[in-house]
Amino acid sequence: MTLLAVASLAAASACGSGAPSPRADGASSTVSLDFWGWAPGYDRSVALWNRSHPNIKVTFSKVPSGGGGGYAKMQNAAKAGNAPCLAQVGNESLPTFVVTDALTDISPYANAGKEQFVDWAWKQAGFGNRVFGIPVDTGPTALFYRKDLFAKYGLTVPKTWDQFAAEAKKFHAAAPANFLINAPVDSYDLAGYTWQAGGHWYGTANDQWQVTIDSPETHKVAQYWQGLLDGKLVKAGVTPLDTAWFKEVKDGHIASVITAVWAAPLIETNLPSLSGKWAVAPMPQWTAGEQSAGNNGGSVTAVLKGCAHPKEAAEFATWFSTNADSLDNLIENTGIYPAAKSGLELPAVDRPSAYFGGQNIYEVFRTAARNTPTSWTWGPTMTQVESDFVDGMKRAANGEGTISDAVEAVQAKTLAALRSQGLAVAG
Repeated sequence: MTLLAVASLAAASACGSGAPSPRADGASSTVSLDFWGWAPGYDRSVALWNRSHPNIKVTFSKVPSGGGGGYAKMQNAAKAGNAPCLAQVGNESLPTFVVTDALTDISPYANAGKEQFVDWAWKQAGFGNRVFGIPVDTGPTALFYRKDLFAKYGLTVPKTWDQFAAEAKKFHAAAPANFLINAPVDSYDLAGYTWQAGGHWYGTANDQWQVTIDSPETHKVAQYWQGLLDGKLVKAGVTPLDTAWFKEVKDGHIASVITAVWAAPLIETNLPSLSGKWAVAPMPQWTAGEQSAGNNGGSVTAVLKGCAHPKEAAEFATWFSTNADSLDNLIENTGIYPAAKSGLELPAVDRPSAYFGGQNIYEVFRTAARNTPTSWTWGPTMTQVESDFVDGMKRAANGEGTISDAVEAVQAKTLAALRSQGLAVAG
C-alpha cells in the first residue's frame, strides 16, 4: 500500500474523542479536547487558551517523550478508539502516524491558515493536499559552547569542520578527560549533519518511496566523525542533554554540543551554575564562507484518529502556534523557533539572554533557519531507523564497526521495513 493510499484511509477515519453534550436548543455545550504531549511549557499555553475560550476546554496530559513511549501510547490509543484529539508529534514521526492510520485529515479546517506558516514547515504537517496537524516549530541547529573553557584553553570558535577537528585535538591534548564534543549517538544526530551537508534520506516519486540514507553526503559525515572517534577526540557513549552529559559539562570535560534551539532552556535549567559561561555560534562549515545549517526537531500539534471535534481541534492548534501570548510562553519555556511567520517577529526572538552572557542567541538561529535546506523529507519507519542507528552507533563507539557500516546496515533494513509494510519502494 502506498503512502498516498494510506493518507486517504486516514482522511476517511471516523472522529470520536470528546463527545459533545447536547442542549435543549440542539446546539452543543462546552467542547472538551484532550491533548497529549511532553514538552515543558505546553501546559501554560493550554491554560492561556482555557482562560480566553470558555466554550472549548483543552486538557493537557503529560506523557513520556515520543521515543520514550509517548508515540506508542498515542498509536495504541488510536487503534483502540480512545485517543485524545490532539497530540505533540515530531515532524520526523508524522509519516509513521500516517501509514499506521492514526491521524485525522483536518485540511477543511486548517488550509485557510496555511499562509500564516513558513512554507516548508507547513509541508511537514501533511502529504499532498491533506493536513494532519498544525506546525509548532522547527529546529535550526548551531554550536553551543562553553566560552569560559574556550578562553581557558585558548580555543578558537571553529568556522569549518577542519578547524573543529583541530580544536578538538587541542582540547583533548590538554587533559585526557577533555573532549570538545560527544560522538553522534543516533539517527537524529546523523540526520542533522547530513541535512546541513545537502543530503537527503527520503523522497517520493511515481507513488513510491525513495530511500537514500546511504547517500554520499551521509557517508561524508560518517567518515568525518569516524575520524574523530578513531583519534579518540570525541566523547563516546554519552548522549547529549542527559544526566551523564550534564555532569561531564559541569565538570568541564565536554565543552560544546551541536544541537537545536530548543536545547537552550534545557541547558539553562540543568546547569544554572554555568550562567554567563555559554555562547552560541553557527555550525562549522564544510567550505569556508558558507552558512549552511541543519535541523534537529520541529513538531506539529496533530489531530489523532477518532477526534469528534476536528474543527475545534484545528482552531486550538492554530491558536497554539500563532497567538502572541502562547508563542511568548513557548519561546521562553519550551525553547521553540516558531513555525508561524508572526512568531518570528516577536520581541521574544530578538532579545539578549542573561544566561548566555547577554547574547541574543536567536540571531544565530535566525541565520541558521534561513540557510537550512528546505527539501528534506522524513520517512514512515523512523522508529526502526532510530533503533538501528542507535545500535550501529554504539557498535562504532565500541570499535565493533564504523559509522559508515551503520549507514549501510540502516539503508538495507529500512528498505526491508518499508516493503514489509506493503509500501512501494523504488529500486
